[in-house]
Amino acid sequence: MKNFMRPSFLTILALGLIAGSVAQAQVGDGKPDPNYAVPERLDLQYALGFALDNNFAIRQAKERIREQEGVVLEVRSSQIPNVDASGGYQRNDEEIGNNGRDRAWSVNITARQVLYAGGGVRAGVRAQQLALDAAVLDLQSVINNSLFEVRTRFYTVLVNRERIGVQEQNIDLLKRQLQDVKNRFDAGTVSNFEVLRSEVALANAQPALITARNDYRLSIEEMRQALGFMTANEENMTKIPEFVGTLEFVNPVTYELRSSLSTARENRPDLQRLEKLLAAAEQGIIVSRSGYYPNVAAFGAYDWRMNSTGSSSFSNARDGWTVGLQTSVNIFDGRATKGRVIQAKSFLEQTRLATAESQLAVDVDVRRAISTLQQSTELAEASKKVVEQADEAVRLANARFSAGTATQLDVLTSQVDLTTARINQLQAYYSYNVAAAAVRRAMGLADELRPVSELPPVTK
Repeated sequence: MKNFMRPSFLTILALGLIAGSVAQAQVGDGKPDPNYAVPERLDLQYALGFALDNNFAIRQAKERIREQEGVVLEVRSSQIPNVDASGGYQRNDEEIGNNGRDRAWSVNITARQVLYAGGGVRAGVRAQQLALDAAVLDLQSVINNSLFEVRTRFYTVLVNRERIGVQEQNIDLLKRQLQDVKNRFDAGTVSNFEVLRSEVALANAQPALITARNDYRLSIEEMRQALGFMTANEENMTKIPEFVGTLEFVNPVTYELRSSLSTARENRPDLQRLEKLLAAAEQGIIVSRSGYYPNVAAFGAYDWRMNSTGSSSFSNARDGWTVGLQTSVNIFDGRATKGRVIQAKSFLEQTRLATAESQLAVDVDVRRAISTLQQSTELAEASKKVVEQADEAVRLANARFSAGTATQLDVLTSQVDLTTARINQLQAYYSYNVAAAAVRRAMGLADELRPVSELPPVTK
């Protein structure tokens, strides 16, 4: 059983920033370079570090944060003085001018500061700041999901590579069996039917190998998509790295359901994001209600004006200060404010329902992940014994066949059983590794990245 402490929001934000710095230290400045070369060796940690900076979902989430930062700046502009300048110049016929003046110009600089707006300005800023916090949490959620996908794709490459090895071993066994039968046929100890049966068994094994090789190729392309790897280099388009790693099943992990559910409710970024949006929706009601209250602002202006005949010298201009207060209040706005309040309350309730729904979905996600992990662990443990027994069965069948106490069908059957057992073991190990990662993702725990100093350098 594993217990986890609840991290603060600042901790989550720091993790996101650290993840970004890891990616930048490994891959660059955050903008993918199409000239990156495919490395000779590719391990899981390298792939995770590369995806942090290049995965398209992560990059879009980062841009959403930048967009929300701009919204916060825009809304905060109402809290500080706004200064604008205006000017004008006109020239007209003296006959229609004022006292025969044929030209006029004016310059005005005005500063305006909102003093009271029914709490709408402050609530609007607070709502957008909460939305920014939600965007940061959304990034953490996207990172967790994207890195989980990278892990899964990497494990898929490994399992498909190992399946090729199993099928090749199976074909090698069948080839040796066919050669042995041919030798026996030449010696007159077996019939031509035994040779034909061995040839058919060898031919039937070929489609599985062809399929395994195709699955391996496709899994590499899916891995490329999960990484966000794009290149303009023709050599990199066909180059395949050596994938480093194996599907292991050593010291299987276990999680206690109650503590896992508690950890998920505290750590899942998507739940924390909804809580931020719920608080922002509450501020939205205040913004809508501000329409019932007057708006009071202070202003100060300085004007330069001149009406003249023939001359437009600044020395003839008149200038001076103007200061004052402005206020406005909606006496009747056609019930528009009431409509906005109703909308804000409904949006708050919808957000509250979405939060409750997501809470239930997270609980189910955790329960499903733990149950799948338990199943995968049991299958992996069972597969170990089956492979040992199947391997021993092949050895005994060959020995008995050589002694004349077993048929060739017994040998072929035992070989098929061994291949099936090995494939099942690979699938069980794959399922276990994916299930263990799925539990961590369901609990909202960050992916286990090695320190920057331990990651391999990116090849350019």
